[in-house]
Amino acid sequence: RGGRELLRSLSKKQKKHLREFGEEHPFYDKVSGRPEETQICELSDDSDKSSKESDSETEVEQVSGYHKLLATLKTSPESESEEEEDESESEEAEESEAEMDSEGSQETGEAEEGKEETNDVPEEEEATDTAEQMLSQEQADGTDTPCDPRHGVIEEFTDVKHESEFSLETNFMEEESGDCNADRRDSSSSQALPEDPFKQHMDKELEEKEIEKISALPKTSSPSQWPRLGQVVFSSPLEKQKTFKADKEVDVTQLHLHKPLESTWPKVNKQFLSAADKPTDSSFTPLQRELFCIMNSYRDLFYPERNALTNGEEIRHAYCLHALNHVLKANAQVLSNNARRRDRKPGTDTDDHRDQGLTRPKVLMIVPFRECALRIVHVFISLLEVNDKKKIDVSNKKRFKGEYGSDPEEKPPNLKRPEDYEAVFAGNIDDHFRIGVAILQKSMRLYAPFYSSDIIIASPLGIRTVIGAEGEKKRDFDFLSSIEILIIDQADIYLMQNWEHVLHLMKHINLLPLDSHGVDFSRVRMLNLNNWSKYYRQTLLFSALQDPQINSVFNKHCFNYMGQVAIRNVPLTGSISHVVVQLPHVFRRLEADSVTSVIDGRFQFFIDKVLPEYRDAIMSHTLIYVPSYFDYVRLRNYFKKEDLNFTHICEYTKKAAVCRARRFFLKGEKQFLLFTERFHFYKRYTIKGIRNLIFYELPTYSHFYSEICNMLKATDSGVDATWTCTVLYSKYDAQKLAAVVGIDRTAQMLQSKKNVHLFVTGEND
Repeated sequence: RGGRELLRSLSKKQKKHLREFGEEHPFYDKVSGRPEETQICELSDDSDKSSKESDSETEVEQVSGYHKLLATLKTSPESESEEEEDESESEEAEESEAEMDSEGSQETGEAEEGKEETNDVPEEEEATDTAEQMLSQEQADGTDTPCDPRHGVIEEFTDVKHESEFSLETNFMEEESGDCNADRRDSSSSQALPEDPFKQHMDKELEEKEIEKISALPKTSSPSQWPRLGQVVFSSPLEKQKTFKADKEVDVTQLHLHKPLESTWPKVNKQFLSAADKPTDSSFTPLQRELFCIMNSYRDLFYPERNALTNGEEIRHAYCLHALNHVLKANAQVLSNNARRRDRKPGTDTDDHRDQGLTRPKVLMIVPFRECALRIVHVFISLLEVNDKKKIDVSNKKRFKGEYGSDPEEKPPNLKRPEDYEAVFAGNIDDHFRIGVAILQKSMRLYAPFYSSDIIIASPLGIRTVIGAEGEKKRDFDFLSSIEILIIDQADIYLMQNWEHVLHLMKHINLLPLDSHGVDFSRVRMLNLNNWSKYYRQTLLFSALQDPQINSVFNKHCFNYMGQVAIRNVPLTGSISHVVVQLPHVFRRLEADSVTSVIDGRFQFFIDKVLPEYRDAIMSHTLIYVPSYFDYVRLRNYFKKEDLNFTHICEYTKKAAVCRARRFFLKGEKQFLLFTERFHFYKRYTIKGIRNLIFYELPTYSHFYSEICNMLKATDSGVDATWTCTVLYSKYDAQKLAAVVGIDRTAQMLQSKKNVHLFVTGEND
């Protein structure tokens, strides 16, 4: 009965998505429109009986709340009628798509399954920002709190059964792994080895004058050339930072890796090593060696050349090793001091055991999808398991695999997408999640409450809904107060989701907590009590591209006293060299006095000088590529006001409307097609019928430029001579321009105020 009442409160679109995927659909962007209440299914208290023994495959699972609801969906008369309506709608889309050629039909017809559906979002008139909706619906933290299904509040599962087992305050080193002599061993070996970077970084006591210098933000920079990373720029807010070179050979025993990482890392990383690497280094690839050298020095790092196809996984393994090494060392220090405090004589008081922050979480990992979190946890488990005989205990592992894994059979069979698309959108691509992980040397606890976690893995949206907004009653960001390592992986994808969530996180990290949360202040480091945590926090930022917004986070929100390291390689050849059609490219420069005035200046330049040239009927089949959704809305409203013959496709357009727009454009019934970058990012459809291209702004991803240009070859109409491509740019687009045309041409184009004409012959330009 409860399930039927909940079903009636769901909208048609929510019922469809719930029936197909068993969960609410995550929306990606903040857009205007009337709010639509989101109903989320409640998981019953008995839905997970997981413990150390409950991870066996033969265990009989309890029926969860949403499975009961799904059963109701199958038998409900309302759901049957909804199915009929949905089928008729999909049939209409298929009929309209059938009029197009086979390739276009295949793309849109099959897009209703699997991964494509997961990326779909509501129609733009009904779309609303999920973050704003969910802020009023989500619980403020990961603790078990009562929820009200009538208001759509989800009761988030957290593991409260293993609290004492994973408590740092009640455990001792000798009970963990027999490594109780670690500190003495480190001190005895310190004569032969340099000081542990972890202790060197965390034990450093800054002075007020140094804090003032760091806060002022001016930094001294010095470049250096590394064999694998290329142009490396060191910067420091304090005295001139000394550059250093990565060792050509790395001895694992000299990296101060905590037990058991010394023995497990070579085995785990073996898959990335080639025959050429093994003679010189048996544990790191050349890229990993140089990256880990920087990570292990506790400097901030910005690496903008992450590629999901080539180096993504080896980078993930490198930062997982660093994060786990940091957590194990920090916990070992606490457990050792617990033993010393227990064994000290009564009446003696010492201030030597300041080894903690104001809250327990030490590492925050921001990743875009659940699949990324799944892979990170798998790396952690592999690094903690010494051999097949010594398996670690992982609490709630079965539940984690069910919620973060994916079914390979759900993937549609015949979808043809670029390789980079398949690599980015592999596995479970839900972008609303967060999970706490507690680690002790022999065991791991998944779904730990945030204040009992060592590592928090979350998406920007998942962490945003916990932080909340000013004025809300249920919000919490105290658990971010003592973050010592912040890892933001695949930052470029957040530009396609909602970059505001990342900025919101950066504004709330390393603030003084509003509550004590049961901390023993006699154990808290002075740097935390002085509210200097942000000056000790290491930030590791990985992206597939250089972007002003990503650069801004690295330059304005990172205050590490150890300094920063940024890789600043310039592209010698741009993506224009991958255009395979004979196409004239006209780059038209617009003038602007500031970054803020570029937006209005570009719009005025477009409607005054560019659009009039394309109003003639002979310039039909014109696709206008618009990276920003706000620019898209502005252009759409202007086209409607001027009564131009156009159609439009964005990330919020329904499938049936997409089919109609593509058909109208292909047949020439609509002269213009407004096309957003985020639609291309999430769908990668081939738009046929293009004869004239206008890039309202340079693409965020440089390879999108060649992809869009190469769409012209999809139309075999024998009118190659009439194809045109016009690109709008300003002096503030230098990074994007260099990625498209190369650094040499960019320098010439920025110096000259004339329009630039390039012609691509179909081979390398």
